[in-house]
Order: sequence, then structure tokens, then C-alpha cells
Amino acid sequence: VQLQASGGGLVQAGGSLRLSCAASGGTIINYGLGWFRQAPGMEREFVAAISWGGGSTNYAMSAKGRFTISRDNAKNTVYLQMNSLKPEDTALYYCAAGPGNSRSKDSYGYWGQGTLVTVSS
Repeated sequence: VQLQASGGGLVQAGGSLRLSCAASGGTIINYGLGWFRQAPGMEREFVAAISWGGGSTNYAMSAKGRFTISRDNAKNTVYLQMNSLKPEDTALYYCAAGPGNSRSKDSYGYWGQGTLVTVSS
């Protein structure tokens, strides 16, 4: 499975962005899907994850209440709706596929290339 993330960009604080991650070369229907982010000089950190059927979601404290993860298995795509963005949300955002909706990046075997989100103050 190959993953292609898109939708990043420059936005002012308080604004919104929707990231998409499209899969090819296979179906995502059997995979949990996650979003992670990595700011310059920082470790890659968990943002949100969703189970294969979409019935279970998992959020980092920093994302809870502002971000929403969703998936459309028919379109082989996972989304991350990000509202009320803050400058500290600035990072390269990665999507990943794995067996569950874990918070651990080590649980994911497939990764997209990342899409840059920059939030200006």
C-alpha cells in the first residue's frame, strides 16, 4: 500500500485545513489509519488514529476537540480536519497505515511522504 498525503499549506492562527491521504496499490479497508506530525528538531508524534471500520478513534490531547479524523473506505482515503489551528501545530504531517488505531508510530508499517502545515500567528 502506498500513501499520498495532501492538503497542507499556510494558514493563519484560528484557521482550518483538511488533510487527505489517498492509498493506492491496495485497499485500506483492513487497516487502522493514523496521522502523525513532526516539527523541526522534534520527534514524530501521534496526532490521531481511526480503526479499520471507523468506529473507534484516538486523539492526542493537543488535537482533541480541534481535529477530527475520518475515513472513506470506498475512496481509499483518510482525512484530518483541523480547526482552530495554532502556531504550535506547524509541522510536517504524515499519514500511516497499520493493524490498529495505535498511538505508537512503531505499530504502523506504511507511511506517506508528509504534507507541510504552517500556521502563522
